[in-house]
Amino acid sequence: MTSATASRFPGGAAPRTLSADAFTQVELTRIEKRIENWIRFGDKVREQVLDRRRRVFLYRPGSVFAFVRWASNDFGTIMSRIDIVRAVAPGAPFQTLPFVRPGGEILLRIEGWPKVERVLQHIDAIETIGIDATEVSPDHWRHVHNRLTVGHEPRAYTVDQHQAFLLRRRVEP
Repeated sequence: MTSATASRFPGGAAPRTLSADAFTQVELTRIEKRIENWIRFGDKVREQVLDRRRRVFLYRPGSVFAFVRWASNDFGTIMSRIDIVRAVAPGAPFQTLPFVRPGGEILLRIEGWPKVERVLQHIDAIETIGIDATEVSPDHWRHVHNRLTVGHEPRAYTVDQHQAFLLRRRVEP
């Protein structure tokens, strides 16, 4: 090992590269006026274009993303849904989700356009106060899920809550 390598990596060892299996893969499809799957927020590591209608995004373990799915037929919308998911490490337990391989930790799962729209507005409000939605406390996404599921309004996410979450995350293992 050269001295340049030792100085770049604490402990002297270079970090392992993650194989493709270590990432969570999300397949996105877009067929005009029929199917639209998209990512509302999330920091993808890589994007692979499969064809003109389909592509795959890859996410590192621990990263959070919002996956929106919408479908219609000749009579109108038949499904709209948003899932906020945390990508899992290989070997970790996970929940299955269509188009997400292998799956992830589902922090929020909402169906029906009026509720999906409320989640999208909630995300917009969080971003308006200058907080990256990928950094929001997972407990807050669970709170939003629980409140909207029973037809109640979720509490707003505040800068103070976010700062407390960031401090707690630094001290917890």
